[in-house]
Amino acid sequence: MDEKDFLADRFEQHRGQLRAVAYRMLGSLAEAEDAVQEAWLRLSRTDTSDVENLGGWLTRVVGRVCLDMLRSRASRGEESLDVRLPDPVVSGEDVKDPEHEALVADSVGLALIVVLETLTPAERLAFVLHDMFAVPFEDIAPLVGRTPAAARQLASRARRRVRGEAPAPDADLTRQREVVSAFLAAARSGDFDALVAVLDPDVVARSDGGALRPGAVVRGAAAVAGQAMSFARFAAVARPALVNGTAGVVSFADGQPMSVLAFTITGGKIVEIDILADPERLRRLDLAVLDG
Repeated sequence: MDEKDFLADRFEQHRGQLRAVAYRMLGSLAEAEDAVQEAWLRLSRTDTSDVENLGGWLTRVVGRVCLDMLRSRASRGEESLDVRLPDPVVSGEDVKDPEHEALVADSVGLALIVVLETLTPAERLAFVLHDMFAVPFEDIAPLVGRTPAAARQLASRARRRVRGEAPAPDADLTRQREVVSAFLAAARSGDFDALVAVLDPDVVARSDGGALRPGAVVRGAAAVAGQAMSFARFAAVARPALVNGTAGVVSFADGQPMSVLAFTITGGKIVEIDILADPERLRRLDLAVLDG
């Protein structure tokens, strides 16, 4: 094995973690892959003979690449008042996918990624690297051009936002599935009261239909139940799935995916529903395994 092959082999050992870091930072599967590839390019042209912890070095490189990408988004004015959901990580209910599991380990539900999208780039970097990957603030500080104490403050602000706005989902996947099944059954039958019964009074539903169908946010059990009844036809063709490791559904029509629904269930009630219905983004997801 020559030196380049040896280096590539060592890089592959860390690829899973690097993709996980990039996904949490960017909320985009394609951009996460781009960030990981950029890390490989930087590694391949850098003398790392003095690097004792290659995994830590690569994590910081990916973090820096993602920070630059987030700042570039902001400078191009890509932030919008319209709802734009992060990419969901979708797999079959009974299919063990180690790659997907690594991406969404530690309960990284779609609702959490939604909240991360509201942070400043520096706050997001500090929180993701420190709270999710145990990178010391001394190593984060140079990436954001701050002192370690200031980097700690960035993470602290982000942590307060996450705790206040990202509900922790129930851990029991079987119970999650029961609640989602009850929601779908009520939507199919047009049972408004049954829908309200499985929704938290302050439930929030976000939908992202893409450029041609601007996103929307609906709040409150009655309003969300009314919306669910109006889309009962999609509930009739919904297939169970895991969306970011929690119970969700994907609906199809004529073999084409129409929407991905991610549910956040807390205390046995649905507190958030995130609906991706952007045709272009749905086509980029690998959903064929669900279309049975």
